[in-house]
Amino acid sequence: MKTLYITDLDGTLLDNTPKTSEYTNSVINELLDKGMIISFATARSLTTTKLVINGIKPRYPVVVHNGTFIVDPETDEILHKNIFDKTDAENMLNDFLNLGLCPIVFSLINDKQKFSYIREKANAPTIDFLDKRATDKRNRRCKNTAELFDGEIYYFTLIGDEEKLRPLYNKYKDSFRCLFQIDMYCNEYWLEIMPKTSTKANAVKQLKAMLSCDAIVCFGDGINDTDMFEIADECYAVENAVDMLKEKATKIIAPNTKDGVAKWLFMRYNGCV
Repeated sequence: MKTLYITDLDGTLLDNTPKTSEYTNSVINELLDKGMIISFATARSLTTTKLVINGIKPRYPVVVHNGTFIVDPETDEILHKNIFDKTDAENMLNDFLNLGLCPIVFSLINDKQKFSYIREKANAPTIDFLDKRATDKRNRRCKNTAELFDGEIYYFTLIGDEEKLRPLYNKYKDSFRCLFQIDMYCNEYWLEIMPKTSTKANAVKQLKAMLSCDAIVCFGDGINDTDMFEIADECYAVENAVDMLKEKATKIIAPNTKDGVAKWLFMRYNGCV
């Protein structure tokens, strides 16, 4: 049986640096060479995915932005995309701006992925996010709010205080796919909004079909992995995962800081699990 093995990155395959360890790099590359179909499903973009797994050479399409895109990691070609209805995107963006917030707006502009923002309106944690991506080819600093509306919008990220972001989460959670949680690295609240169809589950099922696989085995640690667990044939939560995910897991494996995913994959290949 042809199996797709797909893993989340932050808190799952990555250590807390965040990056993949030398052991994980070695094992994943060896298993890929031996024919295991291993890929990644992450909230990250392809650009930052490549940075944190730079010791691994991906062989198969990658699910990024929580299921918004399936992307070829070698050519950067978008194989499948989910974007907002134009009116929906404009209404939300106007809502954010009227509240004095500085959204980071992810969009396709001339078929290129960009994230747009007005730095002068950004709070400290948003500026920190932007500074860490200062040389990112997607970086697009805008001179005025009109430029934020350009292109095909597919994702919004807002970073800040719970009391400002929770009302927006409550307003939009039933109409769109919304993730509202404290970031594991900066300890700030993040609200991420994407089209309703942008789920890891949908994208992983599409990837399964693309690769003509018969089964899905997945790995994760967070709330945004829940839907992926629900459609998998086997699902494994790392020891450091949230309790909600552990309750859905086939089994709990070693934590991200002890190469839990790579060790499990190595044992599966060798018939030990």
